[in-house]
Amino acid sequence: MAYPQAAQPPVPSGTADQVAQPPSVKVILTSADVQRVVDRIAHQILEKTQGAADTVLLGIPTRGAPLARRLADRINAFEAVDVPVGVLDITLYRDDLRRHATRKVGPTQVPPGGIDGKRIVLVDDVLFSGRTIRAALDALSDLGRPSSVQLAVLVDRGHRQLPIRADYVGKNIPTALSENVRVTLAETDGVDEVRLFGVGSVSARSELASPAVANEGWAQP
Repeated sequence: MAYPQAAQPPVPSGTADQVAQPPSVKVILTSADVQRVVDRIAHQILEKTQGAADTVLLGIPTRGAPLARRLADRINAFEAVDVPVGVLDITLYRDDLRRHATRKVGPTQVPPGGIDGKRIVLVDDVLFSGRTIRAALDALSDLGRPSSVQLAVLVDRGHRQLPIRADYVGKNIPTALSENVRVTLAETDGVDEVRLFGVGSVSARSELASPAVANEGWAQP
């Protein structure tokens, strides 16, 4: 007697590799790690700037702004020094503006006293190609003439396209160009974490293309 064969589940469209391979995800920094990194950078700024004298912290949105405020808070906790904090929006100075003309322009907030003659520490979450920092330097030049400019970043993932380096680095993460670094902060995302995403599967590309995570917080050129 012939028994009917059990129905087989439909085979998803696309190649087997595209369907079977989920993106690899590795947690690089936990919440506790991020706190320790911020503390270390704050100490380094104090040491390298003679106690943060005549120093202004300017955060680059989105996540550079809360990082700058955290650094100022930790500097105050360590040395009882009030470091002015501002926000430097770079939207109109980006070299990809014509390709992304719909970017929303954010506010630039200069601390009282301005930046003339001050030591400016630009603060950002991830240093990658260097193009964001180049845009920040252009934006800064329209605000005034600082005595010097330094750069503090939570993560340096390499692959520079411009001759730019950070003075303060929380974590150096060797990466492939096909990978992405995702930084989340409690102020903007509800949690402090740095993750490394391996890219190559359909699933990974779909997540990277999601409006909720595209551009902001990803280390893109």
